[in-house]
Amino acid sequence: MNIVLLEPEIPANTGNIGRTCVATGSRLHLIKPLGFNLDEKEIKRAGLDYWKDLDVTIYENYDDFLAKNPGAKIYMATTKAVNVYTEANFEPDCYIMFGKESAGIPEEILLNNKENSIRIPMIGEIRSLNLSNSVAIVLYEALRQNNFEGMNRIGHLHRHTWEESI
Repeated sequence: MNIVLLEPEIPANTGNIGRTCVATGSRLHLIKPLGFNLDEKEIKRAGLDYWKDLDVTIYENYDDFLAKNPGAKIYMATTKAVNVYTEANFEPDCYIMFGKESAGIPEEILLNNKENSIRIPMIGEIRSLNLSNSVAIVLYEALRQNNFEGMNRIGHLHRHTWEESI
């Protein structure tokens, strides 16, 4: 799976998302401008010691991203979409794009991607969920649809084993 952040602004969100990408074997794509430097403490704090293991690619802008990923199947995660994320059929190598925290994905981009735009349902007047939470929700649905391929499916206790249970 591929997670794409278009102009992310908050380093802690990107750090959390990077950690989620490492835990799921997903690639992270960052599209400039970034609202922070990649060596900031907040990214490292949120990403813990996993950041060094992250498969990350950085692009100068949206056009650079498209040029370097020709033919990519891109799902646009936005609060403005008609389709719910659980209605999408995520391919194992698809890209799931999220916009910057303050404004999301520009509507000019969304207009060209109506069929691939997806949203997480919410009630009331809530504008959006936290970006790192949104990434986790949609990414894990995409992974579930692909049977969590390549992921460890058995949990391990730290001081005991499951075989000890009654």
